[in-house]
Amino acid sequence: MSLPRIEPYPMPVAAEVPAGRVRWSPDPDRAALLVHDMQRYFLAPFTPGQDPVDGLTTNIAALIAACRARDIPVFYTAQPGRQAPDERGLLTEFWGDGIGSVIDTDPHAEDIVDELAPAPLDVQMTKWRYSAFQRSAFAELLAERGRDQLLITGVYAHIGCKATALEAFMRDVKVFMVADGVADFSRRHHEQTLEYVAQRCGVVLTTDAALAALGLSDKSSDGVPAAEGAR
Repeated sequence: MSLPRIEPYPMPVAAEVPAGRVRWSPDPDRAALLVHDMQRYFLAPFTPGQDPVDGLTTNIAALIAACRARDIPVFYTAQPGRQAPDERGLLTEFWGDGIGSVIDTDPHAEDIVDELAPAPLDVQMTKWRYSAFQRSAFAELLAERGRDQLLITGVYAHIGCKATALEAFMRDVKVFMVADGVADFSRRHHEQTLEYVAQRCGVVLTTDAALAALGLSDKSSDGVPAAEGAR
Protein backbone atom coordinates (compact mmCIF):
# COMPACT_ATOMS: atom_id res chain seq x y z
CA MET A 1 0.00 0.00 0.00
CA SER A 2 3.03 2.26 -0.13
CA LEU A 3 3.53 4.82 -2.88
CA PRO A 4 4.95 3.44 -6.13
CA ARG A 5 8.38 4.36 -7.43
CA ILE A 6 7.78 6.97 -10.15
CA GLU A 7 9.88 6.78 -13.29
CA PRO A 8 10.98 10.06 -14.92
CA TYR A 9 8.77 11.39 -17.68
CA PRO A 10 8.61 14.68 -19.63
CA MET A 11 6.27 17.44 -18.57
CA PRO A 12 3.52 18.41 -21.04
CA VAL A 13 4.26 21.41 -23.26
CA ALA A 14 1.82 23.96 -24.65
CA ALA A 15 1.17 22.01 -27.85
CA GLU A 16 0.08 19.01 -25.76
CA VAL A 17 -2.46 20.85 -23.60
CA PRO A 18 -5.88 19.27 -24.25
CA ALA A 19 -8.60 21.39 -25.77
CA GLY A 20 -11.42 22.24 -23.40
CA ARG A 21 -15.13 22.98 -23.39
CA VAL A 22 -15.03 26.47 -21.86
CA ARG A 23 -13.13 29.66 -22.64
CA TRP A 24 -12.21 30.88 -19.17
CA SER A 25 -9.12 32.93 -18.41
CA PRO A 26 -7.56 33.61 -15.00
CA ASP A 27 -8.21 37.05 -13.52
CA PRO A 28 -5.67 38.37 -10.96
CA ASP A 29 -8.48 39.97 -8.95
CA ARG A 30 -10.41 36.70 -8.71
CA ALA A 31 -7.76 33.97 -8.69
CA ALA A 32 -6.01 32.08 -5.92
CA LEU A 33 -3.17 29.56 -6.16
CA LEU A 34 -3.24 26.13 -4.54
CA VAL A 35 0.01 24.29 -3.82
CA HIS A 36 -1.27 20.78 -3.19
CA ASP A 37 0.62 18.32 -0.93
CA MET A 38 4.14 19.31 -1.99
CA GLN A 39 5.58 17.48 1.00
CA ARG A 40 8.83 15.54 1.23
CA TYR A 41 6.94 12.26 1.63
CA PHE A 42 4.96 12.66 -1.57
CA LEU A 43 7.94 13.79 -3.64
CA ALA A 44 10.24 11.00 -2.42
CA PRO A 45 9.09 8.50 -5.12
CA PHE A 46 10.32 10.79 -7.93
CA THR A 47 13.89 10.81 -9.27
CA PRO A 48 15.56 14.01 -8.00
CA GLY A 49 16.85 16.40 -10.63
CA GLN A 50 14.69 14.95 -13.42
CA ASP A 51 11.25 15.69 -14.76
CA PRO A 52 8.56 15.64 -13.76
CA VAL A 53 9.66 16.66 -10.25
CA ASP A 54 12.36 19.06 -11.41
CA GLY A 55 10.05 21.01 -13.70
CA LEU A 56 7.24 20.71 -11.18
CA THR A 57 9.06 22.51 -8.38
CA THR A 58 10.52 25.11 -10.74
CA ASN A 59 7.14 25.97 -12.24
CA ILE A 60 5.31 26.08 -8.93
CA ALA A 61 8.03 28.31 -7.48
CA ALA A 62 7.57 30.73 -10.38
CA LEU A 63 3.81 30.85 -9.83
CA ILE A 64 4.19 31.33 -6.08
CA ALA A 65 6.64 34.22 -6.49
CA ALA A 66 4.49 35.92 -9.09
CA CYS A 67 1.30 35.53 -7.07
CA ARG A 68 2.90 36.89 -3.92
CA ALA A 69 4.17 39.89 -5.89
CA ARG A 70 0.62 40.66 -7.05
CA ASP A 71 -1.15 39.89 -3.75
CA ILE A 72 -2.84 36.84 -5.23
CA PRO A 73 -3.56 34.49 -2.31
CA VAL A 74 -1.44 31.36 -2.05
CA PHE A 75 -2.87 28.32 -0.26
CA TYR A 76 -1.04 25.15 0.73
CA THR A 77 -2.32 21.75 1.75
CA ALA A 78 -0.26 19.36 3.86
CA GLN A 79 -1.21 16.04 5.38
CA PRO A 80 -0.28 15.58 9.05
CA GLY A 81 2.47 13.13 9.85
CA ARG A 82 0.62 11.30 12.58
CA GLN A 83 -3.08 10.57 12.35
CA ALA A 84 -5.36 8.63 14.64
CA PRO A 85 -7.22 5.78 12.93
CA ASP A 86 -10.54 7.66 13.06
CA GLU A 87 -8.90 10.72 11.49
CA ARG A 88 -7.34 8.74 8.66
CA GLY A 89 -10.44 6.66 8.04
CA LEU A 90 -10.64 4.73 4.79
CA LEU A 91 -7.37 6.18 3.50
CA THR A 92 -5.61 3.52 5.57
CA GLU A 93 -7.21 0.74 3.54
CA PHE A 94 -5.86 2.21 0.30
CA TRP A 95 -2.55 3.76 1.40
CA GLY A 96 -1.64 2.35 4.80
CA ASP A 97 -0.35 4.81 7.37
CA GLY A 98 0.93 7.27 4.77
CA ILE A 99 3.37 9.78 6.20
CA GLY A 100 2.97 8.12 9.58
CA SER A 101 4.81 5.06 8.25
CA VAL A 102 8.06 7.00 7.81
CA ILE A 103 7.83 9.85 10.30
CA ASP A 104 10.01 8.04 12.86
CA THR A 105 12.89 7.67 10.38
CA ASP A 106 12.28 11.00 8.60
CA PRO A 107 10.89 13.55 11.08
CA HIS A 108 10.65 16.10 8.26
CA ALA A 109 8.60 13.87 5.94
CA GLU A 110 5.48 16.01 6.41
CA ASP A 111 7.29 19.29 5.60
CA ILE A 112 6.63 21.25 2.44
CA VAL A 113 9.84 21.05 0.38
CA ASP A 114 12.24 23.92 1.06
CA GLU A 115 12.02 25.36 -2.46
CA LEU A 116 8.30 26.01 -1.97
CA ALA A 117 8.14 26.78 1.74
CA PRO A 118 5.11 28.88 2.78
CA ALA A 119 5.64 32.55 3.58
CA PRO A 120 3.99 34.23 6.60
CA LEU A 121 1.03 35.60 4.60
CA ASP A 122 0.32 32.30 2.82
CA VAL A 123 -2.39 30.00 4.17
CA GLN A 124 -1.53 26.40 5.08
CA MET A 125 -4.42 23.98 5.54
CA THR A 126 -4.41 20.53 7.07
CA LYS A 127 -5.29 17.95 4.44
CA TRP A 128 -7.54 15.12 5.59
CA ARG A 129 -8.99 13.66 2.38
CA TYR A 130 -8.34 13.73 -1.34
CA SER A 131 -10.17 17.03 -1.85
CA ALA A 132 -8.71 20.10 -0.16
CA PHE A 133 -12.26 21.24 0.57
CA GLN A 134 -13.07 18.27 2.80
CA ARG A 135 -12.96 18.95 6.57
CA SER A 136 -11.42 22.36 5.97
CA ALA A 137 -12.45 26.01 5.71
CA PHE A 138 -11.06 26.32 2.19
CA ALA A 139 -14.34 27.40 0.59
CA GLU A 140 -14.89 30.04 3.27
CA LEU A 141 -11.31 31.30 3.00
CA LEU A 142 -11.68 31.74 -0.75
CA ALA A 143 -14.99 33.55 -0.33
CA GLU A 144 -13.59 35.86 2.34
CA ARG A 145 -10.91 36.96 -0.11
CA GLY A 146 -13.38 37.40 -2.96
CA ARG A 147 -11.80 34.58 -4.95
CA ASP A 148 -13.84 32.39 -7.27
CA GLN A 149 -11.02 31.07 -9.46
CA LEU A 150 -8.45 28.48 -8.44
CA LEU A 151 -5.14 27.57 -10.06
CA ILE A 152 -4.21 24.05 -9.00
CA THR A 153 -0.63 22.79 -8.74
CA GLY A 154 1.06 19.93 -6.90
CA VAL A 155 0.77 16.15 -6.52
CA TYR A 156 -0.73 13.78 -7.33
CA ALA A 157 -2.68 14.96 -10.36
CA HIS A 158 -5.12 12.03 -10.62
CA ILE A 159 -5.84 11.83 -6.89
CA GLY A 160 -6.01 14.95 -4.72
CA CYS A 161 -5.54 17.53 -7.47
CA LYS A 162 -8.35 16.04 -9.55
CA ALA A 163 -10.66 15.60 -6.55
CA THR A 164 -10.08 19.22 -5.51
CA ALA A 165 -10.69 20.43 -9.06
CA LEU A 166 -13.98 18.59 -9.30
CA GLU A 167 -15.21 19.82 -5.93
CA ALA A 168 -14.19 23.40 -6.74
CA PHE A 169 -16.27 23.18 -9.91
CA MET A 170 -19.24 21.88 -7.92
CA ARG A 171 -18.87 24.89 -5.62
CA ASP A 172 -18.90 27.28 -8.63
CA VAL A 173 -15.20 28.04 -8.36
CA LYS A 174 -13.57 28.16 -11.81
CA VAL A 175 -10.72 25.67 -12.04
CA PHE A 176 -7.42 26.17 -13.85
CA MET A 177 -5.17 23.12 -13.68
CA VAL A 178 -1.57 23.93 -14.53
CA ALA A 179 -0.45 21.20 -16.93
CA ASP A 180 3.25 21.48 -16.10
CA GLY A 181 2.56 22.45 -12.48
CA VAL A 182 1.19 19.05 -11.45
CA ALA A 183 2.81 15.62 -11.49
CA ASP A 184 1.63 12.05 -11.15
CA PHE A 185 2.49 8.35 -10.91
CA SER A 186 3.09 8.25 -14.68
CA ARG A 187 2.70 10.31 -17.84
CA ARG A 188 -0.45 8.28 -18.58
CA HIS A 189 -2.06 9.24 -15.27
CA HIS A 190 -0.97 12.84 -15.84
CA GLU A 191 -2.50 13.03 -19.31
CA GLN A 192 -5.73 11.34 -18.24
CA THR A 193 -6.20 13.91 -15.49
CA LEU A 194 -5.60 16.87 -17.79
CA GLU A 195 -8.10 15.48 -20.30
CA TYR A 196 -10.70 14.93 -17.60
CA VAL A 197 -10.38 18.44 -16.21
CA ALA A 198 -10.47 20.01 -19.67
CA GLN A 199 -13.63 18.12 -20.58
CA ARG A 200 -15.52 18.05 -17.28
CA CYS A 201 -14.65 20.78 -14.79
CA GLY A 202 -12.11 23.39 -15.81
CA VAL A 203 -9.39 24.76 -18.03
CA VAL A 204 -5.91 23.29 -18.51
CA LEU A 205 -3.03 25.67 -19.21
CA THR A 206 0.74 25.86 -18.89
CA THR A 207 2.71 27.81 -16.30
CA ASP A 208 3.75 30.38 -18.90
CA ALA A 209 0.16 30.77 -20.05
CA ALA A 210 -1.07 31.23 -16.47
CA LEU A 211 1.56 33.88 -15.76
CA ALA A 212 0.76 35.72 -18.99
CA ALA A 213 -3.00 35.60 -18.42
CA LEU A 214 -2.57 36.99 -14.92
CA GLY A 215 -0.30 39.74 -16.19
CA LEU A 216 2.57 38.32 -14.17
CA SER A 217 5.05 37.91 -17.02
CA ASP A 218 5.72 39.23 -20.49
CA LYS A 219 5.88 35.76 -21.98
CA SER A 220 3.65 34.62 -24.80
CA SER A 221 0.26 33.26 -23.77
CA ASP A 222 0.56 30.19 -26.01
CA GLY A 223 -1.38 27.38 -24.42
CA VAL A 224 -4.03 29.51 -22.72
CA PRO A 225 -7.59 29.49 -24.04
CA ALA A 226 -9.06 32.73 -25.35
CA ALA A 227 -10.09 35.05 -22.53
CA GLU A 228 -13.67 35.25 -21.40
CA GLY A 229 -13.09 38.69 -19.93
CA ALA A 230 -13.73 39.61 -16.31
CA ARG A 231 -17.29 38.40 -16.23
